Formats: sequence, structure tokens, C-alpha cells
Amino acid sequence: MAQIIDGKLVSSEIRAQIKIKAAAFEEKYDRKPGLAVIRVGEDPASVVYVRNKMKACDEVGFVSATYVLPENATEAEVLEKIDELNNDPTVDGLLVQLPLPKHLDEKSIVSAVAESKDADAFHTLDAGRLKLNDDSILPCTPAGIMAMLKRYGINPAGKECVVVGRSDIVGRPMAALLLAADGTVTIAHSRTPDLGAVTRRADILVSAVGRAALIKKDMVKPGAVVIDVGMNRNSEGKLCGDVDFEGVSELAGFITPVPGGVGPMTVTMLMNNTMNAALRAKGEIK
Repeated sequence: MAQIIDGKLVSSEIRAQIKIKAAAFEEKYDRKPGLAVIRVGEDPASVVYVRNKMKACDEVGFVSATYVLPENATEAEVLEKIDELNNDPTVDGLLVQLPLPKHLDEKSIVSAVAESKDADAFHTLDAGRLKLNDDSILPCTPAGIMAMLKRYGINPAGKECVVVGRSDIVGRPMAALLLAADGTVTIAHSRTPDLGAVTRRADILVSAVGRAALIKKDMVKPGAVVIDVGMNRNSEGKLCGDVDFEGVSELAGFITPVPGGVGPMTVTMLMNNTMNAALRAKGEIK
């Protein structure tokens, strides 16, 4: 049976370190690090995600604020709020919760967030830095996965790494980080013929597609490290990942559960990015 990679455990360890840094920051600068979130509309999943982020801020000692704009908010109204928060010296990290209503241009809105405050690391400049192997600020989910691998002594160097999914949020930056760690990386996706033939090569397999139980036992190499980024609902309405956990865990060496694997790490790395942004603004780190 595979060893479980416990995202909750790793997350709690990292949050404890962030809490210490936040307390030191408050003592030195007479204010807490601050995270601001803009949410447009009342998408149920977004409401939950933002609530979890605010809860994490409380846990690590940040001040946080959520700005809710109506579903029919214009792009100009969203950009005006972003500009206001870009210029607020008490806001160290800023993000616009995705997805946005369809009438809004997601790329232009995300790019309007000041690069120095981009807590999600979605800014075009951050994407460019990642490709140049500059890890000053990293997308939260891939960074969280790398932190889990490190915590469990899993070194990608020299290993076959397969990332299933090519999104700008997870798939592409995940591949870049594994490549930077000297892994031999393949990106597979929905149009990859014979997906199983590709995934069976993987020493480290990351699935970030959003399709319940896509990865079956016969698609996994014995002893592989399997990282499940998927957050889906099965036919019974139960939360599940991209990986058939019951079957794959019989064969894999390590595996992340859903829930309790990658999810907690994503929010934790958002806290880490915000903390680093606060320190960078004060010239304490590069």
C-alpha cells in the first residue's frame, strides 16, 4: 500500500513558520501582513474558497479583507478596485478570485494586479520569471506540491515526471518546477493518445485535469509517486480527485488523498506568498 502524503500535516508545519514570521513583522513594523481578495459575484465555490483563505489569514496572524462586487460589475469597476488596493500600503498580497463572470476579461483583470502584490503569482511577469527559473514568487498549487515532495524526501532529479493537464494555473507551472528540479518532464493532456502509455512511465505523476477517477491502477507505474490535484464530485456527490484512490494506492509508493492532500497546501502557499511580498516590500528579501 502507498504511503499517504499528508497535506494537512505539511501545511500545519509551514503555517507555524509563517505565523512566527508574521509576529516578527508586526513587532518590527507595527502592523500585520495584509491580504486582500476581490470576489465578483456569488459563485458558491468561490465563496467557500475565499472563506478558507480568510480563515487561514486569521490562523497565521494576517489582517485580511474581502471586497465583493456584484455579478454585473463592469470591467472598469473591477479595475478601479484593483487600482485602489494596489496603492494601499497596508495590502501586501492581492488576488482576484477566479473564475470571473463571463463578461469580464480574466487576463486583463489578473494582469492589473500589481506584480509586487500578486499573491497568486498569475501575473505575466511572474509566469516569465518561472520560465527563467526565478522562484521569487510561485503559483500556489505547484509550489505546495513541491513543498510536499521535499517534506517526504522525494527528489525529482533524474526521475521521469508526467504532468497530466496543461492549465496556466497548475499544469504548465508544475512542469516548469519539476524541470527546474532536474526532473525529465512530459506534459500530457486531453488530446494525448494512449494516455496510460505515457503515465505508466512516470516515477512522479501529477494529475490536474478535473475528471473524476481518470487515473486508474493500470495507468500507474509500481512504486510511483502520485499527486492528485483534482477536486471533483462523483456520481454520489462525494468529493474525489482525478485518481482512483482505492485502486492506485495498492500499487503506488506515495499518494495524496482528496481531500487532505494538495488542497490545504494551496492555501498555505498563498499565505507564504503574502508573507514574502510583505518582507520584499520592506527590502528584507529579494
